[in-house]
Amino acid sequence: MVDAAVRRATTYRERPAPPALPRGTVGVVPAEYHFVTRWRIPGTREEVAAVLRDAADLVRWWPSVYLDVEVLEPGAADGVGRVVSLYTKGWLPYTLRWRFTTTSTRGAAGFSLRAEGDFVGTGTWVFKQEGDDVVALYDWRIAAEKPLLRRLTWLMRPAFSANHHWAMRQGLVSLRRELERRRLGAGAPFPVPPPGPTFAWLLKRGARADTK
Repeated sequence: MVDAAVRRATTYRERPAPPALPRGTVGVVPAEYHFVTRWRIPGTREEVAAVLRDAADLVRWWPSVYLDVEVLEPGAADGVGRVVSLYTKGWLPYTLRWRFTTTSTRGAAGFSLRAEGDFVGTGTWVFKQEGDDVVALYDWRIAAEKPLLRRLTWLMRPAFSANHHWAMRQGLVSLRRELERRRLGAGAPFPVPPPGPTFAWLLKRGARADTK
């Protein structure tokens, strides 16, 4: 369960949904989403940036969302051009397969990426030091390509948005625990393990089906 402190440290802005089509109009509601998430985390920009830039490690410390990650192309020394394949989920029992390419990096100040697959768009992390805390801003602008999301956006937009917000709250919980773990020294276990995925039994059943 996400406690009140985490809720206070996480805020969101969301672009309003497209207006309803006039009665009698035939059309499709655009499956586009724009989320801005704001986290407040005790620590330094360098600590936070080091964790979030290491895509290959996401499964270990953010397991509620990142089910599988594979680095397809390492990119340059600063990470630009890195291509990463991901298998992810939120609270709802559907999964997403997508990949991102790191398009720019600003050191401890943040980085940007381009997404493609079950959704397409762009994401930008910005890290700002405010005293003993880091304010991390994530701007996520995507269009859903997964057929389920495209077909049901007109009906399920609030649920899909809530699914994203849940995933980001889990990310804040998990990031805090990962930073605590790293401060204990190399190889230290989590003082408190990060939360795992919901509907884990469905994921196991799906994995068995994939092997048949």
